[in-house]
Amino acid sequence: MKKLLAIFLSLTFLMTVCVAASADAQDETTFGAYKHVYIIGVDGAGTFFENDYMTNFHRIFENGAVKYGARTETKTDSGPNWTSILTGVSYFKHGAENGVVGGEQKRVFKRYPSIFSYVHNAMPETELASINNWGAINIGIVEDDIGVTKISIGPDDATVDAIVNYFNEGHSPALFFTQLDEVDAAGHAHGSASAEYEEAMKAADERIGIIYDCLEEKGLLEDGLFIVTADHGHKETGGHGRFSKIESYSTIAVAGKTVVSGGEMDKDVKLRDVAAISLYALGVESDEWSFTARVPGNLFQDVKGKMRPYYRDIIDLICGEIMWIYTNLGHPFDEYF
Repeated sequence: MKKLLAIFLSLTFLMTVCVAASADAQDETTFGAYKHVYIIGVDGAGTFFENDYMTNFHRIFENGAVKYGARTETKTDSGPNWTSILTGVSYFKHGAENGVVGGEQKRVFKRYPSIFSYVHNAMPETELASINNWGAINIGIVEDDIGVTKISIGPDDATVDAIVNYFNEGHSPALFFTQLDEVDAAGHAHGSASAEYEEAMKAADERIGIIYDCLEEKGLLEDGLFIVTADHGHKETGGHGRFSKIESYSTIAVAGKTVVSGGEMDKDVKLRDVAAISLYALGVESDEWSFTARVPGNLFQDVKGKMRPYYRDIIDLICGEIMWIYTNLGHPFDEYF
């Protein structure tokens, strides 16, 4: 068994660190095809978007691309995953924990630029906005000195009201991010198998619809990419942070004028890829050495997926693949570590 595992890891390493002659290259026809990217994050929602009661979600992404099997970071908590989603960097690099992200000692972990910083550097005059229920994101992940409009307000109804008011005032940001928190709260209190969790998901679906319809009414989706994602799932009994499939698999859904209708994306999709998708859509290069996000194949029309640059983060390659195997074996030893 040990020899088979060693062979598997060796092959995985060789496949990902080598620039293979057979690897498909990116077709740049859709690079920079969008003026706006809108990222809607639903904390704790995992893959539960696929349920039939998520009517607005399915309406919005009927002609979009959806991946219900996107992998979270190895640690299935909010701090690690929202940081990776907004930086394109693995948890093994940034090391962001929940308390560090939102605590007084913000940014004590090694800093990596967020996608807001990339966009600001490329387009210094453009508008940027981050409106969240969980204020830690605005404290510890999104930079203070690059002109991002930051609003931290809850509960989720107040978050959405602030978003609608922001766009009603005539704002047109190149990059917009929001995080809704009440699904996560329901998961912690009642578990993902509960009626309360389902009601929280339905409420999130309604709020996603409100945001989308507001943008559509103002004509901001004509050149806009609309993304919905989540940072992790919840166990049926409640909670997250471990290695089960229900915690470790999540959703990335993308809608826009160059998105493959019905695209399922390729196999190697991680939540951090939201960062690469967003920058690619806006035509912004990501040259940070630790950036290991990638644009998945079968997402944008005429764009084939590149291999993930794991040579930038060997620890993520080794530890991430070992834990992926562990997750799919049924995480038999969770109670011991």
